[in-house]
Amino acid sequence: MEEIFYEIFEDLPSQGPGDAKSTQKAFLKIVGLPSDPDILDIGCGVGRQTLDLAKLTSGRITALDNHRPFLEKLDERVQTKDLLAEIQTVQGDMAALNFGEESFDLIWSEGSAYIMGFEKAMKAWRPLLRPGGSLVISHIVWFKKDRPKEIEKFWAEEWPDIKFYKDNNVIVEESGYALIDYFPLPHESWWTQYYHPTKKKLERMRIKYKDNRDAHGIFDSFQLELDMHKKYSKYYGYGFYIMKRSD
Repeated sequence: MEEIFYEIFEDLPSQGPGDAKSTQKAFLKIVGLPSDPDILDIGCGVGRQTLDLAKLTSGRITALDNHRPFLEKLDERVQTKDLLAEIQTVQGDMAALNFGEESFDLIWSEGSAYIMGFEKAMKAWRPLLRPGGSLVISHIVWFKKDRPKEIEKFWAEEWPDIKFYKDNNVIVEESGYALIDYFPLPHESWWTQYYHPTKKKLERMRIKYKDNRDAHGIFDSFQLELDMHKKYSKYYGYGFYIMKRSD
């Protein structure tokens, strides 16, 4: 059912929570970035944040994703935009990146590091950063230590590795980085370009796949995710971690 999963996301403006203001806020917190940096955007999807980054820098952005249709949509969008940065799309696996060591001044990952795991991703990507290079990751975290049992149970099944946001600070340091700053992604960042379009897409796909029980199981799972965030967003969300490689 992988094709159903990708079909849900392909027409969305963003494949995860995020917004231009938060991307800009995180970018402006980076310390010591060259004026024309080499940037790697991992898990770029159709490039919502890639295009936002390109407006903030005159450097070069390598946008990587494992799904070719996402990259094709980004290529189309790049042709219609007046951007400062140069954008190159690359199809690849974030867990087996084919780049030389110390190739980038900045590695960016909005909502994609969970695929590998927060700690594993940071350690795997660190060699690609130049000395003093920066890593920016938005990642799912608990905002509060005391949570209702319903949302605890939901995340225990969906992503049991979710941690209280401050508990990730130790992991950052042990993985070879200095934490420069952190901030939570606003609640509305989940809805404008992600959950509202997802909800509309699910309604259309339920009609298209009305006799496909497996597909409806996927749709129900997404709907539950939307319902949980609407009910419990003050307890969890994405946190932006702005880090610098320790040398």
